[in-house]
Amino acid sequence: MPEKHVIARYEAKGHRFEILVNPDLALKVKEGKTVNIDELLVGDYVYKDARKGLKASPESLKAVFGTDDIKKVALEIIKRGEIHLTAEQRRKIIENKRRQIISLIARNAIDPKTKLPIPPKRIELAMEQARVSIDPFKSPESQVEEIVSKIARIIPIKIAKAYIAVKVPPQFSGKAYKVLSSIGEIKKSNWLSDGSLLVEIEIPAGMQEEFIERINKLTHGSANIKVLYVR
Repeated sequence: MPEKHVIARYEAKGHRFEILVNPDLALKVKEGKTVNIDELLVGDYVYKDARKGLKASPESLKAVFGTDDIKKVALEIIKRGEIHLTAEQRRKIIENKRRQIISLIARNAIDPKTKLPIPPKRIELAMEQARVSIDPFKSPESQVEEIVSKIARIIPIKIAKAYIAVKVPPQFSGKAYKVLSSIGEIKKSNWLSDGSLLVEIEIPAGMQEEFIERINKLTHGSANIKVLYVR
């Protein structure tokens, strides 16, 4: 079996079922995401012992899963069972998710004392101090809240939103609306008589600097931007 493929295993009603899978795609299935089943599966068999090449019987599949359709059974094995990663695969997946989590926290959190974003490096150091563990089988998004609660013992931090008013001159207003709606949630918008665009938008609080920089770049610094509140 090539090293990039791993075994997903599930045991029920006295039966053991194993399939060979792409580990990255199998983890996405664990996270509730949709993947290409043909790229996920390695081979077209459900085994009772993959290393020995012993196949599971159609009767055992029907008894446990209610079907012997390989693709349907494979998804259930991954969702209900365990994915056996190599040490190196596990290390790489955890490192990748750790970086995604740091990025998510940096975009969504602020220092509640200063109302300012927290640098990713500071978040990373706080995670190390708090001895945060990353679960390779859960999505980064689902782990953020718990991790923030842990590092809040180390640094002042909270998840927050920033509410910002933006006035865009007429020559940039058409393009700006599309950009603004892709960044955050537009709460109010109004086209003024001179063609200017007035918008009130809610964004993740940690994105304030990035937001202001992006709008200034789009409008060559001519936009009027005001942070109304952060909470």
